[in-house]
Amino acid sequence: MPFHFFTSFARLPLVFRVLIISVSLIFAFGSIVHLLEPEQFTTVFEGVWWAVVTAATVGYGDFAPKTVLGRLSGIALIMVGAGFLASYFVTLATIAVTKQNDFLEGRIAFKGKNHIIIIGWNERSREVLHSVCNNNKALTFTLIDESLDKNPLPNKNVHFIQGRSNLDEVLIKANVYEASKVIITADPNKGELQADMGSILTLLAVKGLKQDVPCIVEILTSEQVANAKRAGADEVVQTNILTSFVMINSISSHELVTSFLDLLRQLDNRKLTFKDAPPDILNMSYMELSQLFIQDGILLLGVKRGEKTLLNPPHPFHIQTEDQLIVIMN
Repeated sequence: MPFHFFTSFARLPLVFRVLIISVSLIFAFGSIVHLLEPEQFTTVFEGVWWAVVTAATVGYGDFAPKTVLGRLSGIALIMVGAGFLASYFVTLATIAVTKQNDFLEGRIAFKGKNHIIIIGWNERSREVLHSVCNNNKALTFTLIDESLDKNPLPNKNVHFIQGRSNLDEVLIKANVYEASKVIITADPNKGELQADMGSILTLLAVKGLKQDVPCIVEILTSEQVANAKRAGADEVVQTNILTSFVMINSISSHELVTSFLDLLRQLDNRKLTFKDAPPDILNMSYMELSQLFIQDGILLLGVKRGEKTLLNPPHPFHIQTEDQLIVIMN
């Protein structure tokens, strides 16, 4: 039985072991001084109070032993108990610093829910986190990256997980089961084909753990778009198409490209979104609906009908039941 108790005690965390020893010593010396000097320490609580202030080297002087044995117990308490009490607070400080370092260096699992997981640290993920965190402080993000040593945005609502994103243990540490969305960005340190293969492998790992979580994947090569969709991508972002558009049009019209980029910057302060067609506008023409929306400060850009996206469709064009309206709202 004593061996079993000692084994169980030895398995406790260091901070609990030191705390148990310190509390035991304080209660033991408080009880001893009460027995040695019952007139000076009329209750055990007064003895415990004296033991606490003595071990803490505060020494208020409200209670003090008068006899030789009582003072010898005080000396023993200072020599033994003060060391354990100091060790307890040092251990607490060490644990706090260790936990803080583990948090910054991405070794602490995320326990929240309804968060957005962003995989990969690059300029795209940096802009997404900076923009969304500033505009919507209620959203929580979990960043997964294996190249970073610590959280790049410790002052934002971003929890960092260090590790390879295609490993189940890393995704589970990011709590992928409770995530509301996963954004997979391309690795800039790899070639385009290798980066796409890595993104698709990560997508398979995510979908293998949680099939219904929406996944947005950045794909660099057009040949891998179909594979990303087969792997379960809910949305594929081809960043090279946008880059090619800007470079091609900059050859013929620099003003057009400048205006286009300015438009993209202005969209940061406005809300580009889908809006379901309400029943009262069904069969209304696109032109009539556009004028109606302008009166409310809403700009109608186009309509998403099924898999097709129609920007400024030609007249006559009438709104149907399943249409989604592409609008910019103030």
